[in-house]
Amino acid sequence: MKNILSGYNDLRDLKTMSNDELHVLAENIRELIIDVVSKNGGHLASNLGVVELTIALHKVFNSCYDKIIWDVGHQSYVHKILTGRKDSFNTLRKYKGISGFPKKKESPHDIFETGHSSTSISAGLGYALSRDIKGEKYSVVSVIGDGAMTAGMAFEALNHAGDTRTSLIVILNDNEMSISQNVGGLSQYLNKIRTAPTYFKVKEDVEAILNSIPGIGKQVFKTAERAKDSVKYFLVPGMFFEDLGFKYLGPIDGHNISDMVRELERAKKVGGPVLVHVVTKKGKGYRPAEENPDKFHGSSPFDINTGKPIKKPNHPSYSDVLGDTLICLAENDDRIVAITAAMPEGTGLSKYREKYKKRFFDVGIAEQHGVTLAAGLASNELKPYFVVYSSFLQRGYDQVLHDVCIQNLPVVFAIDRAGLVGSDGETHHGIFDLSYLTHIPNISIMAPRDKSEFVKMLEFSKDYNGPLAIRYPRGDCYDIIEEKPRTEIELGKAEVLTKGKDIALIAIGKMVEIGYKVAKELDKQGKNITLVNGRFVKPLDEDLIIKIAKEHSFIVTLEDNVKTGGFGSLINDLLIENGYKGETLNIAFPDVFIEHGSVDELFKQYNMDTEGILNKIYEKIW
Repeated sequence: MKNILSGYNDLRDLKTMSNDELHVLAENIRELIIDVVSKNGGHLASNLGVVELTIALHKVFNSCYDKIIWDVGHQSYVHKILTGRKDSFNTLRKYKGISGFPKKKESPHDIFETGHSSTSISAGLGYALSRDIKGEKYSVVSVIGDGAMTAGMAFEALNHAGDTRTSLIVILNDNEMSISQNVGGLSQYLNKIRTAPTYFKVKEDVEAILNSIPGIGKQVFKTAERAKDSVKYFLVPGMFFEDLGFKYLGPIDGHNISDMVRELERAKKVGGPVLVHVVTKKGKGYRPAEENPDKFHGSSPFDINTGKPIKKPNHPSYSDVLGDTLICLAENDDRIVAITAAMPEGTGLSKYREKYKKRFFDVGIAEQHGVTLAAGLASNELKPYFVVYSSFLQRGYDQVLHDVCIQNLPVVFAIDRAGLVGSDGETHHGIFDLSYLTHIPNISIMAPRDKSEFVKMLEFSKDYNGPLAIRYPRGDCYDIIEEKPRTEIELGKAEVLTKGKDIALIAIGKMVEIGYKVAKELDKQGKNITLVNGRFVKPLDEDLIIKIAKEHSFIVTLEDNVKTGGFGSLINDLLIENGYKGETLNIAFPDVFIEHGSVDELFKQYNMDTEGILNKIYEKIW
């Protein structure tokens, strides 16, 4: 196959290409994406599904002044390749390389930064309304997937946009998937449109015939248009989008560039809100991704020939342990139910879903609803576990406070991907959950140091009668410090791992293992170290911390959260209230948004690795 991409420079080349050349370009781009993601990891299936759609968008619109906004943004790889980042695409998701999401600092073609779903219509409407106020002239295009459309925010934006009547084009990329298979009423509605597009074919045929009648054809067609609603409702159920005030175009084959160019040109000419329904296949062009799009949503490096991961994990992940433990707990307790927001695979709940279908709820991309659903279930004496990534629970903050904690309901928040997640960067790091949860009354917060403690915390959670959050990191789940006997979990009680008199290290969660390495190095320097596994961020083990304060003149706290409002802040407040006169050092992430890169690189960058922490301690004591 000819490699058109090798000679491609910028969007001016795209504008002059024939339809045949564009299809060759599409295949070249697919090959590049598969090659780079197989080495770097990344979001493969979603990007392979939007290759032709992205080419058509840039063929019709000029992103130098027209505004194209990508919902979620993880499907923007093709956009990046076409807008000047082809030669740097091999640095995708690498430390100091290009991001896997739109970034303003990378390109003027990235006009809005996204990472969480269902925001593009709201942002696009903001651009459109400000354009109208300022008297500017450009098109605004919001691209959103059918999975992202399930979130309440997308419906709120559709409702408002239909009311404003401003010119806004919404591209509904319908691939029947979010991360997993889509669920819910909207998914069923779109399936009816996909499988029975009778009305649109009839309408196009009638329009062509009537408009061809000399003299009277156009007037007859306008009269027919006024009566179209009855035809529409007869042939297509609902016509939901037109009822909201949108002109509906579609469904269109999202892999036919010429069809999409024609419909996008048509959408560009129509005044007011327009929704273009594009049907695509997630993973298009790479069989392993087509057959298992959920596994290639966000993939680690893999072998192109087989599609299998190159590096096999040495241990189960925290997500796996969560799923297996929850199954064991549910076997003996029929109160237990599990909730996910469109991520049964990512959160480890796939096996639970298979075994306990009636006690499993996938709410789609709707974290706010997921939290309040859990509150309703708990109100009627069930025991709900809402299993959710840390950065996504942010979206349900008000519901955690208002619907769960005010009523003191026994909901368990299993907070996956707490701390740094690596190459997905700013929008996905889970470094804020302690800060946005600790100030809420009634909630208790735990973090395990290793696998055995994680299982014990889940067992403890079953009979805990109040809101409880258990935060745990991404990655391998194994036991540490095997020589130390384990103690049972008690509410608000920490665990002393080593006892000394010079320096006290109080660590939480993932940081206990790093604290243990730091303690061993300090021991080599002749320092006598107390190492405490905090276990509970809230309530703190106040008696133990006050006792440690009396015995130590230097206390170091370790956490993988931002410093502001985190574990160290709570301990500082307690020490100040009790008149502590010694030195304190809070090891935590600074008040910044942390870029993408491997977890090890980022820990080193922010002096959160063993060497960095030791250097900070040395600065204090020598």
